[in-house]
Amino acid sequence: MIMSNTHKARLERRVAGSTNRWRLPKQPFSGDLLSLSQMCKALSIDFEEALRNPDRLCMSQIQKFFCENFKKKDIQSGEADVILECLGFKWELHQPQVFQSETLAKLYLKALAQGTTHPLRELEELLRAQSPKKTKEKSPAKRIIISLKINDPLVTKVAFATALKNLYMSEVEINLEDVLGVLASAHILQFRGLFQRCVDVMIARLMPSTIKKFYEAGCKYKEEQLTTGCEKWLEMNLVPLVGMQIHLHKIPQDLLHKVLKSPRLFTFSEFHLLKTMLLWVFLQLNHKIQAIPTYETVMTFFKSFPENCCFLDRDIGQSLRPLFLCLRLHGITKGKDLEVLRHINFFPESWLDQVTANHYHALENGGDMVHLKDLNTQAMRFGLLFNQENTTYSKTIALYGFFFKIKGLKHDTTSYSFYMQRIKHTDLESSSAVYEHNPISLRVARLVKYEIRAEALVDGKWQEFRTNQIKQKFGLTTSSCKSHVRRLRGVYLPSLPPLMPTLKIQTVGIPIYVSFAFIFPAS
Repeated sequence: MIMSNTHKARLERRVAGSTNRWRLPKQPFSGDLLSLSQMCKALSIDFEEALRNPDRLCMSQIQKFFCENFKKKDIQSGEADVILECLGFKWELHQPQVFQSETLAKLYLKALAQGTTHPLRELEELLRAQSPKKTKEKSPAKRIIISLKINDPLVTKVAFATALKNLYMSEVEINLEDVLGVLASAHILQFRGLFQRCVDVMIARLMPSTIKKFYEAGCKYKEEQLTTGCEKWLEMNLVPLVGMQIHLHKIPQDLLHKVLKSPRLFTFSEFHLLKTMLLWVFLQLNHKIQAIPTYETVMTFFKSFPENCCFLDRDIGQSLRPLFLCLRLHGITKGKDLEVLRHINFFPESWLDQVTANHYHALENGGDMVHLKDLNTQAMRFGLLFNQENTTYSKTIALYGFFFKIKGLKHDTTSYSFYMQRIKHTDLESSSAVYEHNPISLRVARLVKYEIRAEALVDGKWQEFRTNQIKQKFGLTTSSCKSHVRRLRGVYLPSLPPLMPTLKIQTVGIPIYVSFAFIFPAS
């Protein structure tokens, strides 16, 4: 029986290695079917699709070849062989640089395949042109025109030009005013190296004026490193920095909610945090305000609402309830601050009644806070912001008749220690605001459950130091009034042996954010 030539070619059997396996005579399959299957797995290509469409396999091979071999090739000085039409301009590029961008590489290969009736032959010629032969043996590559449509409003011509420049030069300076556009351009070009550089620049340049734009960019492009960096920065700076500037009104509600729930949130006191939140609400409702209003102006604004309904029960305040549920109102203990809570008509009566009941119960039981259990979510928080000029810094705290001093000491340029100690009411000046209108407990010892944290930003990364959660009795004698000593170095420590709570750290970061969180458990 006589077979046709086509049938003979299709059934041709050739020896492959030491075996005698089937292989296809048609290019680009130069190996047997087993090798083809392995190649498809390596290139993430469906095996059956490769059999039906060998052009796709060849294009994938070439794209991978360029990406791996030409990323670090010398900058081209000859005539451009790729013309990119984008944003109303024609950008002249070279093949090795085009293949650093996944988007441009795909557009290039697609245009190359569509521009000829023999795409495989064109691709083979392209490979030969880029192979390491002598210059005189190389044939000039075909000039290809590709088009890219961009709808992202963040991409400007200057930013896009900067992104393309980074295809040729790895250390192109990225200006702060252009970094969002360059990030967006890198995302569209699928230029991961440049995208990561933009993220690093943005995290290093976080400030009240940039936090909103950078956070929204992280959400838009699903860049977790950037969104997390924004959250961590705001956890430290919401109260001491952002809360003092008009940029506070730009903070998105979802970001604010995440920060308020974080156990890392730094605040000087619970009342300071409340004032920051009231200011944020005021600025949301008064968009035309161009400067930070006085505290009295904010209080007057909320008092102006009719007394028959508190602000959070109104339609305008319902959506803000989740934010204020994160606050620890039970941590506000000063009489004048509690009067403010009542008079501004902001919180539901049931919330205020619960706060008052908790305070009365603690006073009647010698300071025991039986309603508080979890140090991370319920503890009363107090903070010290240790700046470059500080050599010693302290603050006195009064809680249910007990007086404590939280203190920081600078030993040398990089060594610091932070601790708390109980002090006698007789050691306070009679004119002291802490002393005024506060009850006095005569209990000899006070059981305290507490933790001390310190954080500093060093080279764009947060150094975290902390004691473990400690239970200690604070007396009034020299040996029992002060927290014990524990030295911590370098990085975050999740837990430590008990009864070692005073924090000693070494860091070059400034400022240092120091948080004291404590509860008076039942004795």
